[in-house]
Amino acid sequence: TTDRQAAGHDYRLWTTLKVPQGFSLRRHCEYLQSRIGAEQYSAMPAKCLFVLGVGHLRRRTIEPGSKSGRPAEALSTGVVRLTQRQWAVLATLKREFTPDEIVRDLWTRRAEEAELPLAEFTATARELDSLQLMGRFSTFLEHVKPLSTGERVTRYNALFHWAVPPGREIEAGREIGRHDILTHAYWREGGPAFGNVNIMAVAHGMDKDLLLRHRQAIDKHLASIEMPVSYSNLFWGGRSEIKPSEVLPVAYENWCRSIGLDPELMTERD
Repeated sequence: TTDRQAAGHDYRLWTTLKVPQGFSLRRHCEYLQSRIGAEQYSAMPAKCLFVLGVGHLRRRTIEPGSKSGRPAEALSTGVVRLTQRQWAVLATLKREFTPDEIVRDLWTRRAEEAELPLAEFTATARELDSLQLMGRFSTFLEHVKPLSTGERVTRYNALFHWAVPPGREIEAGREIGRHDILTHAYWREGGPAFGNVNIMAVAHGMDKDLLLRHRQAIDKHLASIEMPVSYSNLFWGGRSEIKPSEVLPVAYENWCRSIGLDPELMTERD
């Protein structure tokens, strides 16, 4: 929802979508559109990342305007091609641990699963890490669903939009990405339907007014560095769910077959 009628307010469902290497994002979107009866869709691939993280609980006490002493790093979204061996190791690294797997020699069973000697398994994992493809090991928290105690991790999910001059997207994104409240910030092209916004950021919190003050603090910072903003907007996500992302090609092929789709029809081709 939005607090005012503005560009993009007709789009009622937002989601993060990934397809593996070699498969078509457009074809996947078209399939989803046909399944749910969507009138139209807009795909906005990230061209650059400035913030990508979690930490909802520790962000509750952050004051508006709190930011890093230096601009955020700009992270490329280029595609990295992997070998079959790297895919096999990545598949086993991604799988969640069961309680009985938390043992001293943590990776021995995973190496056996990948059908590799332990030394080769760990060397390949280090290769993936050197390619900056390894994320973090963490617990998995829902955004708004109550915990077993009845407590909520967060209540409001705010999606901020800014339109800055073409050519200044990375500069603006790095300045916006300074702010500690943000869990995500990226350069995405919204197009005319979204007022030509090109910088988007996400913040979560329990207090709507406090999130608005965070937004005002970011706007004030942009004004202080004389960053032109021709349009801005704020979307509120009242309901959000987190699903573990899956980008393994074999998993995608199996999913296609499970719903009666020929995987070949979903590949990138002319």
